[in-house]
Amino acid sequence: MRATLTVGRRGRITLPARLRAALGLAAGDRLVAELTPEGILLRPAVTLPIEIYDAARIAEFDAAEAETAAVLASSGPGQAKRDGPR
Repeated sequence: MRATLTVGRRGRITLPARLRAALGLAAGDRLVAELTPEGILLRPAVTLPIEIYDAARIAEFDAAEAETAAVLASSGPGQAKRDGPR
């Protein structure tokens, strides 16, 4: 599929709807523009969500780690304690 685009005064381009639909692009999607020997390559940007932990969430992690350490310590060397019959 081919489309001719126009660069606006502020450097913006608009991808035609049929091109956006074919690529599965939606408003707000981010693209990476790369200069290649053939011209400009636009490709989807990879974004990964992050979680920023507050003090309460860090305390939850610390408590879970302490609980795990206690279970492992009580099960003896090299064996995890199992609940229920074998």
